[in-house]
Amino acid sequence: MPTELSPTARALRTLEILQARPGTTAGELAGRLGVTERAARRYVGILREAGIPVESVRGPYGGYRLRRGTRLPPVVFTETEALGLVMAVLDGQPTAADTAADDLVGSALGKVIQVLPENVGRQAAALRRYASAAPDRYSSRPDPTTTSALVAAVAARRRVLITYRTESGNEWDAEVDPWAVVVRYGRWYLLCHAHHADAVRTYRLDRVRAVRETGHTFEPPDGLDPVAVLEENLGSGWEFPTRVVFDAPVAEVAPWIRPPMGRLEPSGDGCVLVGSTGNPSMYAQEWLPTVPFAFRVEGGPGLRAAVAALAARLTAASNP
Repeated sequence: MPTELSPTARALRTLEILQARPGTTAGELAGRLGVTERAARRYVGILREAGIPVESVRGPYGGYRLRRGTRLPPVVFTETEALGLVMAVLDGQPTAADTAADDLVGSALGKVIQVLPENVGRQAAALRRYASAAPDRYSSRPDPTTTSALVAAVAARRRVLITYRTESGNEWDAEVDPWAVVVRYGRWYLLCHAHHADAVRTYRLDRVRAVRETGHTFEPPDGLDPVAVLEENLGSGWEFPTRVVFDAPVAEVAPWIRPPMGRLEPSGDGCVLVGSTGNPSMYAQEWLPTVPFAFRVEGGPGLRAAVAALAARLTAASNP
């Protein structure tokens, strides 16, 4: 915990800890606050002096807890927390910096800043006013209602029927078990088991047009690591197959391969990258040129055509 926090800020942090973990002992509280047990008890005393009923229970299952039914004061941010919140919002939603724009997140951020204490709110408002953020052209913002419906289905472990539209405009319905919602580099994904394919699939949330719950429930895989599984599956299940052979060993090529490009496997003295993509032109123009090793595209036809078109364009550009 930052050492520059005032006793009042530490007392408020004590209140947050007791709200989240009733039964916290003086030793645990001291560890979370970064102070001695004596100081931790002093912050509990400050809360009691402010009229907040903090009870202490002895025994192996004892500790400090708030009296049942306690009505707590509004949330209070420290200056560091408030500035961190504004920075995170602007990083993820650059348009929130414009106070005049009709932006949902910007409007919510403005309301939060308005109710902050004057000294904290002044710093947060200044940060918002004078910080400029460049939008990430690769990021996407899904509809909040759609996202909420999918998160609720994940939490309730309920199968859903989604309507999905691809980048090319094709639209279909899919019955899926929603395992997790994952945010990756500014894009939101649904990691799920798709029943029509009987396989793991990843769908971009900004392309989900509708969500309807079914009467079925499901159990996610034991020990599921949503981020790891998403990384493994981003390069599979797409319309256009890919197969790229590199004249270098796996250990040298692997650091240059992004998970959506596919699965890298050893092959003789080199290695082969096998996967699929929904956009061969992007794969050829943005991903393959970043790999600093000789390669040849063995498949599929869509990727071969995209690489040939890129090579012809670059050759023409290099002629006098």
